[in-house]
Amino acid sequence: MTDSEIRQRITLKKEKGRKNYSFVPEGEKIVCRAPVKTTEEDLLRLIGAHRRALTNLIKRSDALNEAAKAEPPLSESELNCLYAEAQKVIPPIVRHYAGIMGVLFGRITIRCQKTRWGSCSSKNNLNFNCLLMLMTPYEIEYVVVHELAHLKELNHSPAFWAEVERVLPDYAERRRSLKEKGEQIMLRNHRQKP
Repeated sequence: MTDSEIRQRITLKKEKGRKNYSFVPEGEKIVCRAPVKTTEEDLLRLIGAHRRALTNLIKRSDALNEAAKAEPPLSESELNCLYAEAQKVIPPIVRHYAGIMGVLFGRITIRCQKTRWGSCSSKNNLNFNCLLMLMTPYEIEYVVVHELAHLKELNHSPAFWAEVERVLPDYAERRRSLKEKGEQIMLRNHRQKP
């Protein structure tokens, strides 16, 4: 793909406090989350520097979009059921692993997010995606441990990954499984709310 073709597929989203760039498929578009001061020239430079990776991302996104046409979009009723189930299932898993890891957390919030499986705030509050209920305990435990590890390391440093591995020695396989299954599930959610 040419830089111009890639640019047509990208939506630039500037975010306060962001210091780096990320490219995330959302429906037919690739959203570039970028620092507030990012210019069109900055974006074009990024595209030029990462042409091959962005071309592959767009191709993979297109293939997933095609495959998803066979899957019905998630209904409001389905999402409500997933939300209720997640409220029952996730907190006990969090408490179990928090005890193993020796960490204290604040609130647990369940949301329906389009791009994240979980997050951890600076106040030690944890957020989890109700779509995790479409995954197996194998992937759910990985997301929980990942977010709890952020209570010790607020980054993705070697120390962070060492903590995740200490608790889940097979975390890399769980992470891979989450990524492979998760793209299709997230896409169904995008289609539910265009």
